[in-house]
Amino acid sequence: MAEAAARARHDDLAAKAQVRSLVPQDLERVKAIDALWLGRPRSRYFERRLAAAQRHPGLHVQLGAVVDGRLCGYVLGRVLEGEFGRADPALRLEAIGIDPVAEGRGLGMRLAEAFEEAARRHGLRELRTSTHWREHAMLKFLDHAGWSLGRNYVLDCALAEASWGGAHEMPVSSPVDAAPRDPNDYSAPAGNDFEALARDVADIAVLGMGDLEGILRIDGRHTGRDRRAYLQHALEEAMADSSVRVSLAARADRALAGYVMARVDLGDFGRRSPVAVIDAIGVDPLRKEQGFGHALMSQLFANLGALGVERVETVVAPDNFELLHFFLGAGLRPSERLAFGKRLG
Repeated sequence: MAEAAARARHDDLAAKAQVRSLVPQDLERVKAIDALWLGRPRSRYFERRLAAAQRHPGLHVQLGAVVDGRLCGYVLGRVLEGEFGRADPALRLEAIGIDPVAEGRGLGMRLAEAFEEAARRHGLRELRTSTHWREHAMLKFLDHAGWSLGRNYVLDCALAEASWGGAHEMPVSSPVDAAPRDPNDYSAPAGNDFEALARDVADIAVLGMGDLEGILRIDGRHTGRDRRAYLQHALEEAMADSSVRVSLAARADRALAGYVMARVDLGDFGRRSPVAVIDAIGVDPLRKEQGFGHALMSQLFANLGALGVERVETVVAPDNFELLHFFLGAGLRPSERLAFGKRLG
């Protein structure tokens, strides 16, 4: 009898819940639910995520479950359009939370079903997320909702242990060192009398919207496709949807030679401390082996360390051997966070 009563109570709450899109007025309630689980608020994170959805509603799915006029749960997702050469878009589950008083009564699954339906309406057939292997409640939820362990690798490292950008970085030779010079020509570039780091031998600056055409040129040479819509959105998010601007450009002969798009945030996937996430990196194939990728990562890591960010993370497809080798060389290693995915019928 007690079991039947509990099941009826469970079904009653899930059936009563109205699932709708989140609106700005829901922000305080979303932050309050999240704080009940984490023990402290992530105000800036949710403010930025809701603001991003206002700017580009077609790239976000943000839903709330309302019972008797009160928001009792939420789920946030963002469309992945082309990170690291992705051909098919997917919907990434970024955050989900249920009021503790309503836990175990079906709201999570109700939101999961609505999230999947929203993905289908967007024409998306794949869901993705990641979580720490010790987040047992989230792992149980993903299993119950039909998710599977993903193929992609989540890589990360503590910046204090990175191979580049800090105390462990080895000096490199400047490109001008190998060039013959007239010893009597004092107008020639100075030699590498003091050992230089990778970031010292390239022109590195903050990435800006004015770099879009250069990014499109580099990306097109790599992929053979025009991904203007994705790259413009990604650049706009790098400019606006990060607590600090950390994306960088490498230039040579007044042209963009490479770029790295990264963001610093507190909150993705329930993280409790700031993490820098690298979304995209590219170097002009015509300037391959000239050290621009190394220089970009070295400067990025140095900047993040100065900002007090302790970790950096990225996701790489298992068959992208060149990118894997590059990130491993920078000091990133397989993370304790696991990638998960779900195909939608």
